[in-house]
Amino acid sequence: MQRAARERGYTARVLVDESGDLTGRVYGVWGPPTVYLIDRGGNLVGRAVGPRDWSTPAARGLIQSLLRTPRR
Repeated sequence: MQRAARERGYTARVLVDESGDLTGRVYGVWGPPTVYLIDRGGNLVGRAVGPRDWSTPAARGLIQSLLRTPRR
């Protein structure tokens, strides 16, 4: 999974939780593929189950807005 993230050019950290324990216990979501959006303060601000196209203008705008939000 880490290799796939590298090959796809992901610049954000990628959590690989093969057992599902961490994501289920901490964020309350079970079953891949699940995307979690975490703000700079470590808070869950969004999640999506299923594949998403993160290269669209809307998706890129969402990520950019989260990156512009100051840390709390």
